[in-house]
Amino acid sequence: MKKSVLFLFFILSYGQLFSQVDSFAYYKNGTQEARAKFYTTIVKKSIQKNLALPLTLETEENWETAFYAIQLVNYNPSLVINQINTAAKQLNKQTVNFQYAFWTLCYKRFPLTYFTQAKKTIDTTANYKLMALAAEYIMANETKLNHAKNIFTKIENLVKKDTLLKLNPFLISLASNARFALDFAKEIPQQRALNLLKYIPDFLNPSYLPGNVIVFSFQRKNRNYSGIVLVRKHDGSFVLNEDGSYFNVPQLTRSINNLPTYLTSGNTPQGVFRMSGFGKSKIEAIGATENLQLTLPVETTKQHFFRDSSSTNNEWKVDDYKKILPKNWQKNLPLFEAYFAGLAGRNEIIAHGTTVNPEFYKGETYYPLTPTEGCLCTKELWSTLDGKRLESDQQKLINAVKKAGGPQGYLIVIELEDVQRPVTLKDVLPYLKQVK
Repeated sequence: MKKSVLFLFFILSYGQLFSQVDSFAYYKNGTQEARAKFYTTIVKKSIQKNLALPLTLETEENWETAFYAIQLVNYNPSLVINQINTAAKQLNKQTVNFQYAFWTLCYKRFPLTYFTQAKKTIDTTANYKLMALAAEYIMANETKLNHAKNIFTKIENLVKKDTLLKLNPFLISLASNARFALDFAKEIPQQRALNLLKYIPDFLNPSYLPGNVIVFSFQRKNRNYSGIVLVRKHDGSFVLNEDGSYFNVPQLTRSINNLPTYLTSGNTPQGVFRMSGFGKSKIEAIGATENLQLTLPVETTKQHFFRDSSSTNNEWKVDDYKKILPKNWQKNLPLFEAYFAGLAGRNEIIAHGTTVNPEFYKGETYYPLTPTEGCLCTKELWSTLDGKRLESDQQKLINAVKKAGGPQGYLIVIELEDVQRPVTLKDVLPYLKQVK
């Protein structure tokens, strides 16, 4: 989770927020009183006060902080619609960073409302990251999927004029999503699942990346539904519960903005991450429980990613990443999301717990899990009376990784059938039973 201005503000304001001694964890601001104060402060100071300022180049950061705060606490968008309309009207006068923050906020909260502005951004901006975000805003709405063809054609024309753009991660990923939008309409979910998922046992087999601990996170394409996480030991077997069942806990890979995986603070990308140790965060929203340190391809050196000290060439190419995938998956573009996310500059994605108040998201399909800025998040509950940790799936995950042989290896995110419900162990068992 990125160290946003907002979280940094609260770290400095509250000082020591949490502590941990062995299995005991405590979060000072988990009490009902502290959480009520936090919400009031966010609404009054970060949202209302900042959006009361006239929008100028000098006040952009104030408005950006407000945009982020709206997403964090799931603030009712109808209460700020007048200010958002103001920003939309003068969007072309603002900086690229502000425009990016604007479209990030609007992506799911104001569908279709600013189609005209999005189309203008796509047609006029020279910033491909901003272009991609505005285009994704349009394609996020089913009634506008007919524009996916126009977006794909625009990218084709750009590449014809400048062949180097074939390597641009924003255009590559946008084109892939546009094609997916077009092709997906031709297949029912069961057909797509059969085509893409029959080789999942290739990942689970002990012969894949032998000797490595592997954490598997199985997710839905619609990240509003939670996935589950399992752990493979260094000997190729899976961590089991005391009753002999497969260890698993729910895990959410949805970001607060629900953006596509290649964009800053978007959902967690599919694909292979390097896992390299436990960490403890000083960021309030993550809390005291140990986390799994992860790096994307391109974000780190090839020596580190592939655990190969003999490698001397650190110039990443897509074929380098391709080699770590099982043979049957090397032409499956969705599994390259991790590579293109790293190429696009994404970083600091980890697997962590949470102190964020789940009540912000009550009524959402993933409740009581909480979204992040693009990380993999497990459920943690803290006492509203004294701040003690009541429940921690993150601690269970950490214990499972320790039991498996330690946090040196890989974490792999794989999307299962595109159905509108959470992933359960029942969804994964058919693949596990095929592993020899």
